[in-house]
Amino acid sequence: MKIGELAGQVGVTRDTVRFYERAGWLPRAGRAENGYRDYTDADAEHLRLLIDLRRLDIPLDNAARLARSCHSGHCEDTTATLPAVIAERRAEIAQRVAGLRALDGRLADLERHLSGRRRALPMAAATGPCCDAAGDVVRVGEGACDCCAPPT
Repeated sequence: MKIGELAGQVGVTRDTVRFYERAGWLPRAGRAENGYRDYTDADAEHLRLLIDLRRLDIPLDNAARLARSCHSGHCEDTTATLPAVIAERRAEIAQRVAGLRALDGRLADLERHLSGRRRALPMAAATGPCCDAAGDVVRVGEGACDCCAPPT
């Protein structure tokens, strides 16, 4: 099949196919007499697995290694390795989610603090933050704001 057919079958652009092939993540296709790439069904399955692994946010080097292993007839290696790769990704995602929840909490504290009162914002101060809002960001960010601190 030609590159456009392969791309359409897998749901990517021709440029994506060319990128993966140039980078060595997809085996180089044979060429027809007219110089067009000529892909096989096996190439389509290799690319489909690679793309689907990437859609799961598996890092490209891992995804390429897993797809190459299957493509070369070593599916048992992929079957044995994939659970650990998935567990690693899930642990990274859990860590990112926890970080985002903590960030959301800090932003909520600051939002609550800032919405509670309206104060003048002087242009610049001789020492310290340039305005009350800047001071609030620092104090709330450091957990040093009395009105936002959790009860003890």
